[in-house]
Amino acid sequence: MMSRRIFLAAIAALIAAPAAGEDAQPRKLAVATTSIIADFVRNVGGDRLEVKALVGANSDAHVYSPTPGDAREVAAAAIVYVNGLGLEGWLPRLVSASGSKAPVVTVTTGVPPRRMPDEHHPGKTTIDPHAWQSIADAKIYVANIRDALVAVDPAGKAVYDANAQAYLAKLDDVEKEVRTAIASIPADRRKIITTHDAFGYFGAAYGMSFIAPEGVSTESEPSAKDVARIIRQIKMQKIPAVFLENVSDPRLISQIARETGAAIGGKLYSDALSEASGPAATYLDMMRHNVRELAKALGGRV
Repeated sequence: MMSRRIFLAAIAALIAAPAAGEDAQPRKLAVATTSIIADFVRNVGGDRLEVKALVGANSDAHVYSPTPGDAREVAAAAIVYVNGLGLEGWLPRLVSASGSKAPVVTVTTGVPPRRMPDEHHPGKTTIDPHAWQSIADAKIYVANIRDALVAVDPAGKAVYDANAQAYLAKLDDVEKEVRTAIASIPADRRKIITTHDAFGYFGAAYGMSFIAPEGVSTESEPSAKDVARIIRQIKMQKIPAVFLENVSDPRLISQIARETGAAIGGKLYSDALSEASGPAATYLDMMRHNVRELAKALGGRV
């Protein structure tokens, strides 16, 4: 039988022993401007990072207004990830207000930018910031995220390299699914109207025409003249379907569909992920969901 002295010594040793993980390095805080970028960072950073998104699920980064809490998050961050290409016009003021000295990493570095109609200046174009809609460009995001993490946390290089490699393989798999689904849609039906011009990179990469209502901004309600022009456009171009997006007002698309007879497709996720319980809680889920909705509405195989 264990003596009382040995028993007490064993208890004391247990009390003095550090809890599991107590000696581990504290996780670094990485702040990302959008939920999509935050998802990429989580996949690369794994357990070494705590990741916060400034613009959360179902929210529009184009019209976002930073809060004092955002400034505190940026001030505490070891690294800040931004999309760039003109998406976050509010970011420089936020970083300045926070006093943060953390590196600000533009994840679209190396992405060939495309141009899109400028919804504020008819007849002009502006840089399209929605490069994540092309999976090939999403891979550039991931590589930039990995390299920046290695720079701020060299001890984690092996982890970041392995995580990035595993995630890039998943992106390859999803891209095959996307291409197979688009190929199943009849070529003359690969054109739709969306409420916001966010799918240009997707269309260029996978052979689809995404036609945003001309002159309609996510920041303002369309006029009766705008809606009449869109209705004429759908009828003239024989566009088979119109789609909602998770960051846009659905009333516009519903009205257009009533007037034209075009089918209303399912909700597409463009600038933000869904909530955790939704169909697009991760980037991989988002791309799978969107291409399923497109194929279903346009006569492809789901």
